[in-house]
Amino acid sequence: MRRTLIAGNWKMNGSLEANAILLRGLQAGAGSAEADVAVCVPAPYLAQAQVALAGTGIALGAQDVSAHASGAFTGEVAASMLQDFGCQFVIVGHSERRTYHCEDDALVGQKARAALAVGLTPIVCVGETAGQRDAGRTGEIVSAQLDAILDALESSDIGRIVVAYEPVWAIGTGKTATPEMAQEVHGLIRQRLASKNPAAAAGVQILYGGSMKPDNARELLAMPDIDGGLVGGAALKAVDFIAIIEAAG
Repeated sequence: MRRTLIAGNWKMNGSLEANAILLRGLQAGAGSAEADVAVCVPAPYLAQAQVALAGTGIALGAQDVSAHASGAFTGEVAASMLQDFGCQFVIVGHSERRTYHCEDDALVGQKARAALAVGLTPIVCVGETAGQRDAGRTGEIVSAQLDAILDALESSDIGRIVVAYEPVWAIGTGKTATPEMAQEVHGLIRQRLASKNPAAAAGVQILYGGSMKPDNARELLAMPDIDGGLVGGAALKAVDFIAIIEAAG
């Protein structure tokens, strides 16, 4: 039985003061959660979040990782460095990284492999743009993105990743895929994972990452292959994030 995972992605938001308030709110409201809970914070705030979340059961994650283990890569953050701060998760291949930082499918696969090498769980993001969906290319695009990850990993690693389907047209736009639309793609993802490792595919958590909110979370999470959410804007308000966690329960 797959457990539900609700992971918050703070993106490039926060301050020491605002983070302290948000983290206190999460501690107070998510302590008895029936779902797995994680927050993925900007790198400068990893230390603050590590201290605040100690002993709470809320896992810590980062928003990106270098494909390199160490060396002359100014500005990069190695997976081993994230591990030093107690991270359990790291997001790789978010559409904003793909779009604004020109990360291609092969690089995303390398980052996933680097995370796994030190025991981090990569939350691997895949998804199509509005134009690609309108052209009927959703399956093609998502499959190509996922195949690059599978090609970079050993078959035995498939069960150690989390996949997040994030329709680009629904991120931060207020638009959301219907539960049926999301389930169709989540089902495709699981089938694709099964082509690499059928046994592991059944246990992989596949998250929905397109404007999940308190008012749509329950319907989305009711779908058989939607195992949680990668939550953006709603993760910045403790009351909204906790409401999504409660919907998962």
